[in-house]
Formats: sequence, C-alpha cells, structure tokens
Amino acid sequence: MKVASVSELRASLGRYLAYVEQGEEIVVTQRGKAVAKIEPFSMAGEDAEHRLDLARRGIIRLGRGPVSKKFLDRCKVQDPEGLVLNALLEERGSGR
Repeated sequence: MKVASVSELRASLGRYLAYVEQGEEIVVTQRGKAVAKIEPFSMAGEDAEHRLDLARRGIIRLGRGPVSKKFLDRCKVQDPEGLVLNALLEERGSGR
C-alpha cells in the first residue's frame, strides 16, 4: 500500500494510477491524516450487479486490468478433438 498526499497525487496522478492498475492501493492523506483510499476496481462482491448496470447504462466503463489465473483456468474449454476450433474456422471461412 502506497501513501500520497493530495498535492503529490495531483502532481503525479498518472504514476499513482499506474500503481493502482498493477493492483496497489493508494491511501490519500491531507495534512497528515488519511482521507481516502484508491483501489483497483473489482467486479467481485455484492456490488458487482450494480456496477454492471452502471456500465450497461454508460455511466462507468469497466477496467481492463489483469485477469486472475483462477478465472482463466475456469474458462478453459476441454476440446481434445478440436471440434470448437474447426467449427470456428469453418464459420470464418463461410463469411457468416
């Protein structure tokens, strides 16, 4: 977790947002007291449906941050004969 004063944050916002994109949390201080926390946007938890609704309405744009290995492992398709790939290539070839 990184700590930044309001003035530091203003002067170097891009650098601090890069830290957040990498998964860091930033505690923002004003006159030496913590006043806010900036953290990576997450689709987990009870607010997920609310965030998706906001995104659908164009109020927010969902981030393209790192995807967890756990998620990627869940999404792997077991297709040892290559049926899905063959169907995709056939569809692309037909111009559908």
